[in-house]
Amino acid sequence: MTIENKLSTIKYSPDTESHLRPDNEKCKSCKSKICQKVCPAGVYEWLEEEQRLLVKYENCLECGACRIACESKSLGWEYPKGTKGVLFKNG
Repeated sequence: MTIENKLSTIKYSPDTESHLRPDNEKCKSCKSKICQKVCPAGVYEWLEEEQRLLVKYENCLECGACRIACESKSLGWEYPKGTKGVLFKNG
């Protein structure tokens, strides 16, 4: 089974606001944009024309890989509010 197939089986209860808050000024000077590469769910996309990071927080798996890999430490990261975010168990 591919990672894409596995990701399609995960259930989410998205919040109305993001728990991921990048500092776009720091992101502009980042050469690697590593968050795009390490995120297994494809949450991050650099928009070159707008010079900003698009964050599709609704798909976040809450693994923290982006926060660890971010070379400029520009990613504000918190767990989503209670009952929001990825649902690892069906209850």
